[in-house]
Amino acid sequence: MRITVASGKGGTGKTIVSTSLALCASASGRTQFLDCDVEEPNGHIFLAPDLSLSERCVVTIPRIIEGKCTYCGKCRDICRFNAITIFGQTIMSFNELCHSCLGCFLVCEENAIARDEREIGVVETGLAGSIDFVHGRTRVGEAMSVPLIKAVKKKARQDVLVIIDAPPGTSCPFVETVSDADYVLLVTEPTPFGLHDLQLAVAVLQKLNIPGGVIINRADLGDDRVEKWCAGVGIPVVLKIPFERGIAEGYARGENLIQSQPNLRQPLENLLKELVR
Repeated sequence: MRITVASGKGGTGKTIVSTSLALCASASGRTQFLDCDVEEPNGHIFLAPDLSLSERCVVTIPRIIEGKCTYCGKCRDICRFNAITIFGQTIMSFNELCHSCLGCFLVCEENAIARDEREIGVVETGLAGSIDFVHGRTRVGEAMSVPLIKAVKKKARQDVLVIIDAPPGTSCPFVETVSDADYVLLVTEPTPFGLHDLQLAVAVLQKLNIPGGVIINRADLGDDRVEKWCAGVGIPVVLKIPFERGIAEGYARGENLIQSQPNLRQPLENLLKELVR
């Protein structure tokens, strides 16, 4: 089973929830944790894995063979990201803009485009106790994270419970991460911003026909509008985490919820049992 922990906005406590769930699950069997927040992975802070393997993640980019090019402009015209441009008898490609759609290779009738590659990040794997740990780290300055997220997800095992930490927001990285989840836990907070971005995330899940529930972090900090909205649209609130100074202090020390608030272990374990059931 794949359980993805996501949020419509950053700073809701998504990572501390996902790592705490992974630790709870590992107490009763082998578990895998995938950190797909590849632009800012921090699951390793809470799980402290021993990373033993690092693999480059590359995408295919075009390399123009000017001796064969007739400057017809077909490769330029098909590129929606302006990664290829032509000035008279000069053709230029901008590798950082290329999204590796391979359209330029399809339309070039002169075979004037060769395949090159660009590294966009690394996938690192290891062990955190009995947890199989995988995360991606995007290369500094890289704007495209979806191929790296796909590379991380390829490491997902089929024989264990997999907990996935998704990137915040509801754009392409979020969609790629949750696309094949069995269940999505949306972590939010009881504030106007939290409700607004939760509504966006729920709309995406409904479009993808993926079941999900809501975890309200810092539940006693704001008002009850999030709970009322969830009840109105039939989205279950599966867990409420209190606003506790001890949690914030533990977070600053790199502690998960089980370490900073041991009384939360049982609710987290009950949540996992219910989801698996």
